[in-house]
Amino acid sequence: MLAVAVAAAWGCNFVAIEVGLGQMPPLLFGALRFALAAFPAVLLIGGPRTPWRWVLGIGLVLGVVKFSLLFAGMAAGLPAGLSSLLLQSQAIFTTVFAVALLRERPGPRQWAGLAVAVAGVGLVASRLGSDRPVEGFVLVLAAAVAWSVANIMMRRAAPPDMLRFMVWVSAVATLPLFALSLLFEGPDRIGAALSGLDLSGLGALAYIAGISTLAGFAGWGVLIKRYGAATVAPFSMLVPFFGMSSAALFLGEPLQAGDVIAGALVIGGVLLGASGGGRAAVPVDGEPPRRAASHEPDQRVVAAGRQVASSA
Repeated sequence: MLAVAVAAAWGCNFVAIEVGLGQMPPLLFGALRFALAAFPAVLLIGGPRTPWRWVLGIGLVLGVVKFSLLFAGMAAGLPAGLSSLLLQSQAIFTTVFAVALLRERPGPRQWAGLAVAVAGVGLVASRLGSDRPVEGFVLVLAAAVAWSVANIMMRRAAPPDMLRFMVWVSAVATLPLFALSLLFEGPDRIGAALSGLDLSGLGALAYIAGISTLAGFAGWGVLIKRYGAATVAPFSMLVPFFGMSSAALFLGEPLQAGDVIAGALVIGGVLLGASGGGRAAVPVDGEPPRRAASHEPDQRVVAAGRQVASSA
């Protein structure tokens, strides 16, 4: 129930983003989101327990680049539900980068899953038009690429406390985003947005920073520690389901058959690829399954947990 609740919170996050972008320009919205997620939490939790090069690098790639592109793509007109689905293409790029940079060797099932997911993204691309601008599609797809780069960095960083790590990543992203907002959006636009904020805009900020980021990662961290990444990670595939359905319910976005098919292809391909590794041991006499003894953790399982860390 907790895993489904976190996936629902992360899926509905795209509705909150859409509401927030109606009142704030993208860079300012991102800066305020990370500022609220980082402060005052960063003053209370202690250090990140991860080398600073990873905190700074992931803060810039994930916090600044990925979310700036995502918010800009949605501000350009790509619907919230479709954005939640297209962002899951990060799994495609993560696999490609893992092969190129980490010398990983996916199995046949993983390559098949990759092909199915690519077909889903291609179906989304084939349905672009006036209500689904090419510019928004390209920006959100670029956000997925940035997310995949952050995934590779997170695999190397392997932060022991994801909530603490994400608070520090949020702190790193805050000042660059404010600087970019001042440079590209200008003080007049920033002042107008801040002075015009109403309860819906403040609520969107509170939801994204408090529920989606802090409460979501806290719950996800508890689940990973208690049940393991292999058990918990597949629940992240519910995020596009909640993203598309909540956008239809609260924003009136139509759920078309082509979108449902594309979603099934992307999510099904990712799940097929995620199941392409070794098999779990068979339970005996009701005991939980155990892996064969090893001095190293199953890196495929660890990576599965890391990949979902930033889906909000």
